[in-house]
Amino acid sequence: MSLFRNIVFTAVIAGLLSGLLLTLMQSFSTIPLIAQAEVYEKAEAAPAHSHDHDAAAAGTASAPATGHHHDEEAQAWEPADGAERFVYTLAADMLSAIGFALVLIAGSEALGGFKGWRGGLMFGIAGFLTVILAPGLGLPPELPGMPAAELGPRQVWWIATAASTAVSLGLLAYTRSAALAALAIVLLIAPHLIGAPLPPSHETAVPMDLYARFVNAVYATNLVFWAFLGAVCGVVRERFRAGEDVSSGAPAKLASR
Repeated sequence: MSLFRNIVFTAVIAGLLSGLLLTLMQSFSTIPLIAQAEVYEKAEAAPAHSHDHDAAAAGTASAPATGHHHDEEAQAWEPADGAERFVYTLAADMLSAIGFALVLIAGSEALGGFKGWRGGLMFGIAGFLTVILAPGLGLPPELPGMPAAELGPRQVWWIATAASTAVSLGLLAYTRSAALAALAIVLLIAPHLIGAPLPPSHETAVPMDLYARFVNAVYATNLVFWAFLGAVCGVVRERFRAGEDVSSGAPAKLASR
């Protein structure tokens, strides 16, 4: 029970700190770019919105107009810009960071532990490669107003890519067999040979330079986030592990030797 409690406490501490750091970085990097993209998205949707109302007034397309009305009602609420959006973003980032920290710690415990902040940093970078970079090669981050493939196939491809990348990195780091190394390389490249689901069209009103800045900002902020998350997990987990060793009498055994 003590081990489980310490793992949860480690994940919460690391997740709260890392989530706060991520939100602060996003406030100066990705969120302003998302706000700019929303302007283009609304401008692109305005002509279609006007066409639906004109058609409904003429009595020629009442069903589409009704569906559009329901869509407006379903999407009516969103956090207000400023403090409200910051709070909701902070809460989402912290909860996500706690979940990611639990996964990192569970994986590290199964493989022998972090062994300090350096080991935690390596696990964090592996998490970045698994969750962000590898899936992002086929499904890069998207801005509002950009085309995308259907959600279901994208989710399947993303999960398969993340899972195969995690297994591949584990085989490369913890095995010495040439056959397993070859299998790791196959697992690493297989999802990209298959290819991610593509949208039916690539047309968008969002400028490509804005999109390129957004993708770079997402990768940069997430690299810092994952590295920090792993390092903090390593430091905090070792502090709790020292307490576990003291309570179990490990130092006394070492001293007796």
